[in-house]
Amino acid sequence: MKTILFTIILLFSISFVNAQHKRAYQLYNAQGEKVSYENMLAAFQDADIILFGEFHNNPIAHWLQYEVSFDLLRENQLTFGAEMFEADNQRALTLYLKDSIDFKGLDSLARLWPNYKTDYAPLVDLAKENNQPFIATNIPRRYANMVYKKGFEVLDSLTEKEKSWIAPLPIEYDPELPGYKNMLNMMGGHGGENLPKAQAIKDATMAYFIAQNFNPENKFIHFHGTYHTDNYEGIFWYLKRWMPEVKYITISTVMQSEINQLEKNNKGKADFIICVDEDMTTTYKNN
Repeated sequence: MKTILFTIILLFSISFVNAQHKRAYQLYNAQGEKVSYENMLAAFQDADIILFGEFHNNPIAHWLQYEVSFDLLRENQLTFGAEMFEADNQRALTLYLKDSIDFKGLDSLARLWPNYKTDYAPLVDLAKENNQPFIATNIPRRYANMVYKKGFEVLDSLTEKEKSWIAPLPIEYDPELPGYKNMLNMMGGHGGENLPKAQAIKDATMAYFIAQNFNPENKFIHFHGTYHTDNYEGIFWYLKRWMPEVKYITISTVMQSEINQLEKNNKGKADFIICVDEDMTTTYKNN
């Protein structure tokens, strides 16, 4: 009986220790080597622009976005920017940052994402509390949808005011970039050649408003879906063409069943990779 009891206690102790060491995420560098949060944060001190790729419903990515921003503000001035705000909503966002309207006012004037309260409000409020600018960088969705249906040419019909909310036309576009080619493969060819063009006009517009609002006295930290900068394409590709002298750091978010070793296909996606356990809960469910 004592032997059985001892065995049960031993097994329980081993399980408890293993549970204590179970991690929700692990940080890696581009080569797939494990790095600490402190080492990643130290690397950010040398960057001018930080391009932070997320999964939109991933709580670990959102938490790290806040922690990185909060810690950088200890020694730096920041300019925030995000895909989640469209350029024609900049006035409403600025009014909120200046305390001229409250959340209800922002919600009525701007097209906030459904998960704004849980995932992005903390970042906006952090900028507000520290008197830091927050830039709405994305193209208004209706214009990206127009490109998806009719190609870049349809944008020529916009008014000058409407064109002020997108990157200057015509945008440079390389359909041979792997990210754009993969979009067609992932969709099985559905959407045609205009599908990656709609992605490109988003990438170009976000890059444009980052460049337009870049202040050498501030670090610019930008939040977006990870596909917009994975493998140093998308937003990064445009920025490097317009501002090659600026120091960039990219971050990607990936999901794996095991996080103790970065899978080969996830290496090289970014300067730093947040590898999250695929069993992690989400802030909302995709339809």
